[in-house]
Amino acid sequence: MKRRYQVSVQTSLISLSLISTFLVPDAAIVAALPRTPDKTIHCEILVVGGGLSGVATAYEGLLAGRRVCLTEITDWLGGQISSQGTSALDERPTQRALQFYSRGYLELRDRIQRKYGKLNPGDCWVSDSCFLPRDAHSILAQMLKDAEKRGKGKLEWFPNTVIKDLEISADGKIINSAIAIQHQPIKGAPSINTFPLSRTIEDAYRYQNSSQFNKSIIRLVPKQVKGNAPKWYVVDTSETGEVIALADVPYRLGIDGRSYLEPSASSPTNDPYCTQGFTYTFAMEATKEPQPQKMPPFYLQYSPYFSYELSRLANFDLVFTYRRIWSPQKGQSAKFGGVNFTTPTPGDISMQNWTWGNDYRPGTAKDNLVYTRSQLQATGQLKPGGWMGGLRTDSLRKAEENALSYYYWLVAGTTDSQLGEGVKQPRTNNRLLTGLDSPMGTVHGLSKYPYMREGRRVIGRPSWGQAGGFGIWEIDISRRNYNDEYYRKTLPADMYRRLRAALAGLEAVSVIEGKVSPDQAMRRTRSTIFPDAVGIGHYAIDFHPCMVQSPPETPGNTERPGERRGAGQAFPFQIALRAMIPQKIDNLLVGGKSIATSHIASAAYRVHSFEWSAGAAAGTVAAFSLKNAVAPYQLVDDLPKQEPQLQALKRLLEQNGNPTAFPDTSIFNQNWEDWK
Repeated sequence: MKRRYQVSVQTSLISLSLISTFLVPDAAIVAALPRTPDKTIHCEILVVGGGLSGVATAYEGLLAGRRVCLTEITDWLGGQISSQGTSALDERPTQRALQFYSRGYLELRDRIQRKYGKLNPGDCWVSDSCFLPRDAHSILAQMLKDAEKRGKGKLEWFPNTVIKDLEISADGKIINSAIAIQHQPIKGAPSINTFPLSRTIEDAYRYQNSSQFNKSIIRLVPKQVKGNAPKWYVVDTSETGEVIALADVPYRLGIDGRSYLEPSASSPTNDPYCTQGFTYTFAMEATKEPQPQKMPPFYLQYSPYFSYELSRLANFDLVFTYRRIWSPQKGQSAKFGGVNFTTPTPGDISMQNWTWGNDYRPGTAKDNLVYTRSQLQATGQLKPGGWMGGLRTDSLRKAEENALSYYYWLVAGTTDSQLGEGVKQPRTNNRLLTGLDSPMGTVHGLSKYPYMREGRRVIGRPSWGQAGGFGIWEIDISRRNYNDEYYRKTLPADMYRRLRAALAGLEAVSVIEGKVSPDQAMRRTRSTIFPDAVGIGHYAIDFHPCMVQSPPETPGNTERPGERRGAGQAFPFQIALRAMIPQKIDNLLVGGKSIATSHIASAAYRVHSFEWSAGAAAGTVAAFSLKNAVAPYQLVDDLPKQEPQLQALKRLLEQNGNPTAFPDTSIFNQNWEDWK
């Protein structure tokens, strides 16, 4: 059998004989285990990562009557809206007005409405719905329970569980089994969520029991069925693309080099170290009286970074109510910087997620969070049994310190790194909410897991027009006006011509042949329409750029120049099935933020409704493939020719209330300007 790790040409080959792949533990894996697995669980769909995309995958799998195994490193379902604390739904006005979402996302919004009696119990102004993270988990858990009953499926839910190892077939095409580790506190030890992630993550990935955790080793395997088609599907909906690293399938990380597909890239070459900032969110409560505020011992290290960022945002009440997630009584009407809001009142709870605040934005090889392959090699994570999650623990720790320091700055600080002195005033009538019964459900008050905006992004299989592997790029979705002089001057002449041709629609051939000037070609005003679309999304291309110097909190540090150039509005876009199918392995699907997008496109393909749509697609594709004994790649391998089974899949998605295209956005409509 072949053990495979991240994007590596070399693999370690282990030969063995098996009585039955499905009935006995794989010898290669067991040989590396400290003991025989404590239990073996059969799955038809294994979902790795319990965020919104993972929940949506499980939801559709259960409604299709499948046996779904769902693992999650924390003890909460929901990712962004629960364990990561970003419980403010990012939505666009037109899509929200039409309520044009996947059926499960609509059900989620409806259950939030029913839970509180209104969709926006926080009366925030960033969204139409801001609510408590701890409630998101219970809402989603009930949704899965109900889906299990309605579809007659079976859910095996594994909280506090990580995937440690994979066993892949000798030909490298099939994941035969996965080894998971589930951890629980030993008797007398502090409860789960006592310590921040940086204190527990390495322990979670070790097989051995520790002074804090007892470990259960779980072997996840497919249910034996007849036929040659894959017996199960593994879906990577993890926050950083862990399974695509373990399975040794090609992926991208960080900045993609400048090209006609990614013309606004901030670097002419790839830079895997500059990913978007990640954030430990926290909840704070407005109080009637001033509260004692204790300066963290590390505060002075991080204080040079914090800022309101812009003069139009330099108002405490504005920042507090931006993502206010609970408001028992309505404050007075107020306006600042052109934004209308109601002032905080005692008992109001705000969730903080601020770029020049608790965002942590490393961007160099010294401090990047998501390890590259060479870094994984150097840390021993590519060796058998060496996988530890693929993250830099020290950056997690520093991000936690940064977040706690930001809270202190917000309530007691007087400096501002971008706007200067005299702007920031203390507001001590607030307190950090901590404890297992707090909105974040942690003793320390920070989110259980950081909000991840970007991780590993898979590279799809070679496709027509993209011989190097399918991907969704900047020009596939951006509304940007590429007549800007910057592109004419910055891009090489041939690259500029290819850019204009790619955007020219029917005039593309004439532009390439030189019959029409690139500057005279009329640009299409829509996103790319994919024949294999299986889901939808719509959001602005929104950047939280990495910082130039290490560490990010260095006084006077700046954002990576040019990173925000690609930011801006996007047309409503689609999720192509090819973006979810990795190279090499036939029974692996990718959902969430790790689908095949570029660095710039991923800045739009990362919000709540998109994650759900991608998960709904993954769950439907997996169930469809099992039922019809067809691998997902076989649904698209003859494109652009007709693919009858692909059309059957798309009809199923639409019939189930999971749209694959926005209304009035066909190839016959060249103007999508009404979609805001």
